[in-house]
Amino acid sequence: MSVDLSVDYCGFQLENPFVLAPSPSTDQVDQLIKAFEAGWAGAVLKTVSIDSSVVRRVFPLVMKVEHLKGFMGLQNIDLISEHSVEQIEQTIRYLKKRFPFKAVIPSIIANNKGDWQMLAHRMAAAGADLLECSISFPHGADWGLGAKIQEPASTEEIAGWVKEAAGKVPVVVKLSAQDSDIIATAAAVERSGAEGVCALNTLKSISGVDLDTLIPTPNIAGLSTYGGLSGPALKPIALRCTAEIAQKLNLDIAASGGITTWQDGAEFLLLGASSLQLCTAVLRFGVGIIDELIKGLQGWMEEKSFQSLTDVIGRSLPYLVGHSHLPRGIQVVSHIKADRCNRCGDCYDVCRTGGHEAVFWTEGFPEVDIRRCIGCGLCQAMCSSQAISLTRLMGERLSPDRIDKSN
Repeated sequence: MSVDLSVDYCGFQLENPFVLAPSPSTDQVDQLIKAFEAGWAGAVLKTVSIDSSVVRRVFPLVMKVEHLKGFMGLQNIDLISEHSVEQIEQTIRYLKKRFPFKAVIPSIIANNKGDWQMLAHRMAAAGADLLECSISFPHGADWGLGAKIQEPASTEEIAGWVKEAAGKVPVVVKLSAQDSDIIATAAAVERSGAEGVCALNTLKSISGVDLDTLIPTPNIAGLSTYGGLSGPALKPIALRCTAEIAQKLNLDIAASGGITTWQDGAEFLLLGASSLQLCTAVLRFGVGIIDELIKGLQGWMEEKSFQSLTDVIGRSLPYLVGHSHLPRGIQVVSHIKADRCNRCGDCYDVCRTGGHEAVFWTEGFPEVDIRRCIGCGLCQAMCSSQAISLTRLMGERLSPDRIDKSN
């Protein structure tokens, strides 16, 4: 079966949903050429402002965020592109001439109407396929970068300015992960006439504190600052925001935040995204990951008999309901699969910590007392060997042979 990965994103036909998010990877022409030749459908250029001389970078720019030696993401204290507006215009013209079917998307930021509109007009005139507005900047506020978040009226005004100046070029507004009412902000974008939103920007964060020097990281000559968190740690938040916007508004959504694998991408598509922006994964593994992303998504779609992304986008939204609409009275209990269990004892410990004491040991192997198990899922969540499933009771809590273990 032939699978069509092309998708309409704000009126531009992407050959596949994978686009480079604004980052150091999209600030150099040679890197963009490699990415487009590798198979990326487009790129959002690193954010530019009217006066790029405002950029006075410090080093190091990036710190790894991890816990128990597991990679959670990156925190960056990078700012906007050091390239001038003229250089960005040249980049757009060059890329569109060489790659006419790739999406070239400049990201712009300003702090007044004149600058927003001047940037929008110039980028559109240079041949931009779409414009992305970076209205929030987690760690650039003291440089005067971005607008105040959580102010739908300001967002609507800015998006309206840009839309007016951009002409026929579609406009996308990048939303903040710190927004307490992202639906209100997205609704403001829709009212402005802009075509889409990008969910989400990085999350204002602190990567850690050095317990020897007592200085938060990164250490910049004895001082530190707040940064923007990206990567896997952001994925659950970005998934939620994508779904909420898709359920309530008629906007194209570029998902951004924690997309590392094709499986991640599929999840965002199922929750309503029409394109997928990657940054941290590309910095970690290189632009060559596009091959695995495309092949993985194609293979899964073939397996599920999806012929195009139209069959995929938003497919999982009907299953998301308010808590009060969830079915009550369905009893599940834990079932431990002997062939997968490594006998680590985590399920035993967490069940006691959780207050139920439903897991016990029999000849060195954990088993579940279904009379005590309430199906909370703690043991399954903590099982490192994926040996625990939650199975539905077929009847009353009588004996183990009354449990349906077919799942």
